[in-house]
Amino acid sequence: MKITRQKHAKKHLGFFRNNFGVREPYQILLDGTFCQAALRGRIQLRDQLPRYLMGETQLCTTRCVLKELETLGKELYGAKLIAQKCQVRNCRHFKSAVSGSDCLLSMVDEGNPHHYFVATQDQNLSMKIKKAPGIPLMFIIQNTIVLDKPSPRTVAFVKAVESGQLVSVHEKESIKQLKEEQGLVRNPEKRRRKRKKKVGGPNPLSCLKKKKKTPDTKSPALEKKRKRKRIRNRSTPKVPSEQQGVSTA
Repeated sequence: MKITRQKHAKKHLGFFRNNFGVREPYQILLDGTFCQAALRGRIQLRDQLPRYLMGETQLCTTRCVLKELETLGKELYGAKLIAQKCQVRNCRHFKSAVSGSDCLLSMVDEGNPHHYFVATQDQNLSMKIKKAPGIPLMFIIQNTIVLDKPSPRTVAFVKAVESGQLVSVHEKESIKQLKEEQGLVRNPEKRRRKRKKKVGGPNPLSCLKKKKKTPDTKSPALEKKRKRKRIRNRSTPKVPSEQQGVSTA
């Protein structure tokens, strides 16, 4: 029975790996219901999950899940201890926490870019997860961990991609990476750096001294002034008045 479960898990993992870029270490988002089911079934998640998925795993949760477990009281104290040992991923709800199911949905929206697995026992959350393509879903049944098969929505999405009607998120990322390597797409960080204006001093042109205007020598007003100016002849000396009287006598 265990070998059969591992075969199914290997098959499903290959499907998500080839079509959605899921890779190791597998990041598994846990909610409070999954932690409580693991506690009741005495499942050692850190030991059994890597064996079941045949690869390295990272157990993750969010602040909203931890906050929800704190508010539920002593009944889920053991589940809270399990969740506290997981890596806490940053969510969007910094100021006001939301329910654990809403928080996990927000972590996998927009095509699940971080390739999260969602581990939950909540049926409503599971139905919402199945409506979005490319999200691996996990749950516990009869004290055993199960990786659910790809949902019909996920299978239909993959068929549409294969027929050329859609482009998967994994293909978009690979195309973008190839374009950046070949220099066909400019790095947005470089654009931002170019747009930044350097804070410098005043314009050096405004600091230059104003040049005095040179008078136009060809202007008619200056020519008239020059014509009106008397030319004094200093070559003929003036004769004194006494000499003039002698000469007349």
